[in-house]
Amino acid sequence: MIPFACAPAVLPPFSLAPRADTILVVEDESFVCELATEALLDEGYRVLTAADADEAEAILSSEQVDLLFTDIDLARNTNGIALARSARRSLPRLPVVYTSGGRDGLSAAEAVNESVFMPKPYRAAQLVAVTNDLLRHRG
Repeated sequence: MIPFACAPAVLPPFSLAPRADTILVVEDESFVCELATEALLDEGYRVLTAADADEAEAILSSEQVDLLFTDIDLARNTNGIALARSARRSLPRLPVVYTSGGRDGLSAAEAVNESVFMPKPYRAAQLVAVTNDLLRHRG
């Protein structure tokens, strides 16, 4: 199993300094996408969104993305597992966070190396904490 993102619901420290990092949120449920996007924007990240893997791949080919946050089961029969594998072929060090409400985990064989699984429902503070941690420790 890949590690779970079960950080305690602690608010991150307030920061006035804008972040240069860009997060791609891939989520087909608009309300969930808005919540994740708001949490990351409030933390100072630049956020791009896609509703399926096809839209996400188009963004990945045209934008610099520093972290991929993707639901596993997406619209139009696309999925986040295949998306992450495809993204890692072009960006081998891209941090990946998977999420799903229909699964309680993800096997190491399914996930890309050094990725994180965060089950739904998650708290905005958990998403921010995991994102901050992955971006702080990359490279």
